[in-house]
Amino acid sequence: MSLKDDKEFIWHPLTQHQLHPEHIVIKKAKDAVLYDDNDNEYIDGIASWYTCMYGHCNPYITRAVSAQMENLDHVVFTGFTHKPATLLAKSLMKILPQNQQKIFFSDNGSTSVDIALKMALQYHFNKGNKRNKIIAFQDGFHGDTFGAMSVSGLSIYNGPFEDYFLDVERIPVPNENNIETVKMLFTKLLSENNVAAFIYEPLVQGAAAMKMHKSIHLDELLKIATHHEVINIADEVMTGFGKTGKNFASEFMSNMPDIICLSKSLTGGLVPMAITSCTEKIYNAFLSSKMENGFFHGHTYSANPTSCTAAIASIELLMSEEIQNSIDRIKASHKSFIEKINDHPKVKDTRQQGIIVAIDFNIETDRYGDLRHKLYDFYMNKGVYLRPLGNTVYILAPYIISNEQLSKIYKTIEQSFDII
Repeated sequence: MSLKDDKEFIWHPLTQHQLHPEHIVIKKAKDAVLYDDNDNEYIDGIASWYTCMYGHCNPYITRAVSAQMENLDHVVFTGFTHKPATLLAKSLMKILPQNQQKIFFSDNGSTSVDIALKMALQYHFNKGNKRNKIIAFQDGFHGDTFGAMSVSGLSIYNGPFEDYFLDVERIPVPNENNIETVKMLFTKLLSENNVAAFIYEPLVQGAAAMKMHKSIHLDELLKIATHHEVINIADEVMTGFGKTGKNFASEFMSNMPDIICLSKSLTGGLVPMAITSCTEKIYNAFLSSKMENGFFHGHTYSANPTSCTAAIASIELLMSEEIQNSIDRIKASHKSFIEKINDHPKVKDTRQQGIIVAIDFNIETDRYGDLRHKLYDFYMNKGVYLRPLGNTVYILAPYIISNEQLSKIYKTIEQSFDII
């Protein structure tokens, strides 16, 4: 392909083209490796934004989707249904938290969040108790569509649009030092406002450089929200499907969410799809003889049969002994790595949740400052694809990554200590 055509016609995401006009051409990918048009290889240390968890072009998934494409490509999901959708729903119900009962299909993580927010707001509206305020964590990120932006706290993404957002209050992420203060603030907000929902990334805030918090503290907030009849929305777009050490991060808490948002590795990175699941209680609030009480949200490609098939195959892989053993292997490998580097003078902090590991360098820098680009270029030149955020480097590699490939990632990160 021609990079000239790319520069002439394409606007890339999260890119300031005046500062970074060049892009690497990736011509193929297999397992945990990306290949550019010069046949250079890059270990995909972030599973292409946490999607290709079973490896790129996984044959188990591609064969299933290929067969499905010969039978049913797409059909409108209003008035029709089909086997891949119902099979996927049954597969999800076997692994989702037990209180989840219904699933709603859409296209990507941001829309799954928008749907969840609309469900929560209309839930109260349909019950004759209109509520308009949402509570979210500081530094949270839930997507780029307007509802998702409204509840996100990373201002670099949201600045020009804040005057148009939903009514949102943000609270600090709880920890050992502030949990009582956060609980008091949370309770006060719930008592003094018409709060519809509390949305959160359970245990790991992905875009906030993999900031982590403890289940015991989040669980206390969920209990308080439930007491005030507030809808708890777990954004598991990043954390879902095994990354935190359980199928879903919500399983670490005793208080279950009312609504869960899913996407990314749902389909193993092969095709786009998202799901918003909810409890029977949420669903029942929309059942009525009045048409306007129904949930009027729809996407043209809702429940696309090929996407459903990819998701079914991905769940089957997730539940396989091979992948579960690999998750345990990666967790142990990460633990050994961070124990090795913890006391290095260039390392400020390390943290791990399941197969997610993050390292903060002992240097202050902006989120997209020069250090980020310096580290990114260094890693790519070494054949490792990582995307640092500020002074944080994280690893969230495919489950099928080899020990040798993990070792190369670790070694490359250690080598980068010398350039900061």
